[in-house]
Amino acid sequence: MSQTLSQATGRDIRLLCREQRWTGPTAGLALGYIQANLVIIPREWAFDFLLFCQRNPRACPILEVTDPGCAEPRRCAPGADLRTDLPRYRVYQQGKLVAEPGEITSWWREDLVAFLLGCSFSFERALLQTGLPVRHIECGCNVPMYRTNIPCASAGRLRGPMVVSMRPMKPQQALQAAHICERFPFAHGPPVHWGDPAVIGIADLSKPDYGDPVPLYPGEVPVFWACGVTPQAVIQESGVEFVITHKPGHMFVTDWRESDYYEIAETVANRREHLAN
Repeated sequence: MSQTLSQATGRDIRLLCREQRWTGPTAGLALGYIQANLVIIPREWAFDFLLFCQRNPRACPILEVTDPGCAEPRRCAPGADLRTDLPRYRVYQQGKLVAEPGEITSWWREDLVAFLLGCSFSFERALLQTGLPVRHIECGCNVPMYRTNIPCASAGRLRGPMVVSMRPMKPQQALQAAHICERFPFAHGPPVHWGDPAVIGIADLSKPDYGDPVPLYPGEVPVFWACGVTPQAVIQESGVEFVITHKPGHMFVTDWRESDYYEIAETVANRREHLAN
């Protein structure tokens, strides 16, 4: 089924999620459509989180922010519902994971602000088209993700480590991937590290903090990208009173295509300029 869904639209995937007919990871689905991490946070915390994203754009590139109480991402997916249109969610209370529901209508509050953040799944079609390996798609599993010793820039009450996703490649392939991903700053951009995982505080690649382990073949090195699961590590470390996120790897699929990149980049740049002023 997932092979067929690689040619689906973002709307197709969202409807399957809304009907609970797709509850798994979204890597390899709707290739060419931009996917997004989700953080839904009380209005009281929203400025701190917005500032956190501004200070940590590699891990948290903002695609859209909703008005308080609004569950519709009107720019990137008009008509969508962030309460039902993801495969799986996570609910945190006081920084602790308390539930992984398939929809969040019963958890919704009118003071909640939703942030959609760029996701590395968005550049995987470009890697595949160039012949580069994307191991978790090959293996039909979730991407491996790890907490690192790389500190994020704190913002207000929010602090914590960067989380990274990993894709094994040969060194020359890693260089090629870095050049490709420079075109996708809204999807974390080029890798933050490759080679020895211990340098960034990862002790065992076979035990990811989120997602599934994948094999490394002879001659390959682990290549690490900043990851939009970073806010979940920060939420846990900061003890935020109430937050809803996507389950790692279970993303929101937008209506935006890779070809919409320049419009997205202009929107993000304008938002940063507005906030700076």
